[in-house]
Amino acid sequence: MQKPSCGRVTSLSDAYLRQVLARLRVDTVPNSPARGVQVTLRPSLLRWAGQYLISMEPSGSFAKGTAIHGGTDIDIFVSLSSKVTESLAVIYNTLFNRLRDEGFGPRPQNVSIGIKVGAYSVDIVPARRQGPTGQFHSLYRRKAQSWTQTNVISHISTVRNSGRTEEIMILKAWREQKRLTFPSFYLELVTIEACRGRKVGDLSKNVWATLAYIRDNIRTAVFIDPANTNNRISDDLTAAEKQTLADAASTARQATNWNQIVV
Repeated sequence: MQKPSCGRVTSLSDAYLRQVLARLRVDTVPNSPARGVQVTLRPSLLRWAGQYLISMEPSGSFAKGTAIHGGTDIDIFVSLSSKVTESLAVIYNTLFNRLRDEGFGPRPQNVSIGIKVGAYSVDIVPARRQGPTGQFHSLYRRKAQSWTQTNVISHISTVRNSGRTEEIMILKAWREQKRLTFPSFYLELVTIEACRGRKVGDLSKNVWATLAYIRDNIRTAVFIDPANTNNRISDDLTAAEKQTLADAASTARQATNWNQIVV
């Protein structure tokens, strides 16, 4: 396999990385098995939210086309009516309790709740719509015990239209295989920025450049939520976690074969 930093046989590197993608890519077509998760969960969510459940739709990496096996297979964004009067913390905790009581074995995360549905890893994000219409929602940030505004449609559009979904999936595979803490939307924004101005489709060169960007810039670069200028996505990691990412990227840049970085 080509040395990652060598440009003479880039086509071989691209071919290897696309083989990795073919193996790890989650099927997101309308009739994909992962979408059956919605059908399974709907009765439980209706018992929890009743008339206040507006929708439960795929979001996150699944909707953006950047989901890989080994991470979360599908994210479900649960939209509740603005008429719900309970606090966001109560919304989060009562959903957690409902999922626990119904045998899903939930795991508390930051803004989501992780569960297993059959063979699938699922992240459920409960949110309250801010008005009677529109896409802006408020959701609970468990780690900070606060709340934030989000617009999942804006997030999906930012990533799907970036032209960098292949690079993002390779970086997610690297994150999972090296057991790194790197929230998905943060990783997506970093990859898009690192590839800014670079040729679309130059997969191996762009991944290589992104690793250099992480090594050199992740500790200080600021990333803002495109749907909420008050939300600094880069604050989702501590200084120590950012240093770990920089060190891992530095190690990756010293690799002599792509299969030392991602398999």
